[in-house]
Amino acid sequence: MLVCCWSAKGGAGTTVVATALALMLARSTPAGALLVDLAGDALAVAGVPDDPDRAGVSEWLREGPSVPADGLARLEITVGHGLALLPRGHGLLLVERGQALAALLAADPRPVVVDAGLVVGGDVASVIAAAATESLLVTRPCFLALRRAFVAPVRPSGVVLVVEDGRALRATDVEAALGVPVRAEVSVTVQVARAVDAGLLMARLPRSLERELRHAA
Repeated sequence: MLVCCWSAKGGAGTTVVATALALMLARSTPAGALLVDLAGDALAVAGVPDDPDRAGVSEWLREGPSVPADGLARLEITVGHGLALLPRGHGLLLVERGQALAALLAADPRPVVVDAGLVVGGDVASVIAAAATESLLVTRPCFLALRRAFVAPVRPSGVVLVVEDGRALRATDVEAALGVPVRAEVSVTVQVARAVDAGLLMARLPRSLERELRHAA
């Protein structure tokens, strides 16, 4: 299963949703799960120290078809709880090998969750989002975010709605605007914010977040 979490507007909370979802799948699957970072923030959210020399997806894409069959797997980092993380790496994500990357991730026997970040079209994130078993748009109930999502280059299979106080739009409004179901509504809480800020989301996944995401994918 290949799940891609993406957004049409920055600041939606895609990395937190993708990391939490990957951790939940890792805990419930004997083989564990893989989190793929295309946005560049998953290491920090998972509490993994940054290493400027650490290679990742970017380097794999640049190396071309000469990379050994297990080259992508060699870049994975074990982060615990049955979860492995494939870092973004450094430099541009070359779209020319995007389909090859999508095929490898889809063939992985583990559930794979991709934090694709912002999807703009003509990029690797768009390729993965279009090829995913579940393409989840992570968005806030904001008119501007929905406006961008409506014209996004990828059609989601579902929505993870990040709920905030003071917004007039509801899940039914989002479903009517985009024509796809809201799979989960995630609340912005102090507990989630503190876990993310302290780099403890992996160790102390808030139960409220786990409960809200259980039917997302």
